[in-house]
Amino acid sequence: MSVLSTPVTKMIPVARPYIGAEEEQAVIDVLRTGWVTQGPRAAEFEVKFSAYIGCDYSVAVSSCTTALHLALLASGIGSGDEVICPSLSFIATANSIAHTGATPVFGDIDLETYNLDPGRIEEVISPRTKAILVVHQVGLPADMDGILAVAARHNLTVIEDAACAIGSEYNGRLIGQPLGTMACFSFHPRKVLTTGEGGMITTSDAKLAERLRRLRQHAMSLSDVVRHNAMQTTTETYDEVGFNFRMTDMQAAVGITQLSRLSDFLQRRRYLAARYTEALQTLPWLRMPMVPANCRHNYQSYLVRLVGAFAARRDAVMQELLEKKISTRRAIMAIHREPPYRSERWDHALPQTNLATDTALILPLFHQMTESEQDYIIETLQALSS
Repeated sequence: MSVLSTPVTKMIPVARPYIGAEEEQAVIDVLRTGWVTQGPRAAEFEVKFSAYIGCDYSVAVSSCTTALHLALLASGIGSGDEVICPSLSFIATANSIAHTGATPVFGDIDLETYNLDPGRIEEVISPRTKAILVVHQVGLPADMDGILAVAARHNLTVIEDAACAIGSEYNGRLIGQPLGTMACFSFHPRKVLTTGEGGMITTSDAKLAERLRRLRQHAMSLSDVVRHNAMQTTTETYDEVGFNFRMTDMQAAVGITQLSRLSDFLQRRRYLAARYTEALQTLPWLRMPMVPANCRHNYQSYLVRLVGAFAARRDAVMQELLEKKISTRRAIMAIHREPPYRSERWDHALPQTNLATDTALILPLFHQMTESEQDYIIETLQALSS
């Protein structure tokens, strides 16, 4: 198939958030109330998020990074501890561990799913290991059965970095119910549901949820809403060192509106992903996403890997596509290659991670992408083979 005779005139981005008139009006409505910080809309977002996920408690925070940080702290992770996580992830995964004073320890991945390989976890467990921070990479659920089995053998806490995984399913359950003690979501503009910035922690533990709510607001014993509605003078206390990790009511109002659109977002992304897979699976130099039978992908990103002679040409292929107004991204960074986390320990210990980060890329996929834009991308990729 030849490249379209009429090329696109504007750059096709990797991702684009969908923000409509309803989101705009929701923010205006909040502004007019005069309550713009964490308040009644944030509480409403938490309730509606819990109802969607099917979890007991949701705690809204300022980002997924702060969500992970609080989840680790609430699990008792601190200085001298080690937490196992994949290196193939955005650096925030490791940073959240480092912020607690603990040390991130990297396990290698399964190259088919780009998720932590349960069979490689025990080789990096030490007497200092206290937890496993599992990433559901680009929205594809990790092998939680295998990971939880390892954690049970070694008495380790499991926390899910579900930054990309809203709407994804594992064994028929939505990610976030959660499978570990807590799951943490991101609402960054690259994610399926966005509030600009923002995050959410889900848990089934009432005491954890209560502590998380205190910690996100300087460990204040009384929330702003409680003090505002009090009919007699109240004085709060601060019983431990907390943080300012609050979500604003403006963000929450956008999140509530986005949540009502989520079913459409997921349906569209899965449709576009299926079109990519059907059209590109015949290209011998591309490996399509592999989705295990017990998982349902939300396709937060459509990730492909170059193999054979094309594997060494990944960056050149990205440049060729960019020159044709198709934006791509290297698939996922390898944290162990970045200066804060470099160590001789990882030089040869993560071969699958290294291969994935060097040979994979992310293709454009977003709610508003048209079939004609996608056809142009597909035909451009097919032309690279000729």
